[in-house]
Amino acid sequence: MFREMRLKKRQISEEAAEELLKCASHGVLAVTGDEGYPYAVPVSFVYQDGKIYIHSALGGHKVDAVNQNGKVSFCVVERDDVVPDKLTTRYASAVAFGTARVLTDAAQCEAAARLLAKKYGCHDEAIIEQELKRYAGKFCVLEISVEHLTGKSSLPPEAAK
Repeated sequence: MFREMRLKKRQISEEAAEELLKCASHGVLAVTGDEGYPYAVPVSFVYQDGKIYIHSALGGHKVDAVNQNGKVSFCVVERDDVVPDKLTTRYASAVAFGTARVLTDAAQCEAAARLLAKKYGCHDEAIIEQELKRYAGKFCVLEISVEHLTGKSSLPPEAAK
């Protein structure tokens, strides 16, 4: 169903690709947008247990697109170092394919929001609780169940971590 990577020598293990998803500060969500046009949008996210969580406004292009067609792809680039004299870059990236849905269960949304808060540096439970109360009912969470994940790197193995 999913294509094999053309440059096999650049392919990294699925475990290494998962590490990229855990470490990357942002990703790009690609959906089927209005009138069949692709729509790709940079987002903050968290990855845990085979799922990607993205916070969102209650409505908008990405939410509408996911509600219309849940098949999505998601890409992260963890490293991208330009090497001018070689006309290349040294990179590490991962691409996930999966099915997205808007979480409707309040407890699931709250759990995902807590994961996002902690990923982006807030470990104070009182602040997280305060913000969850402040924004209750004013945001949603998209959940992507990853069905296929590949990673690619031109970095030496010791630098790809």
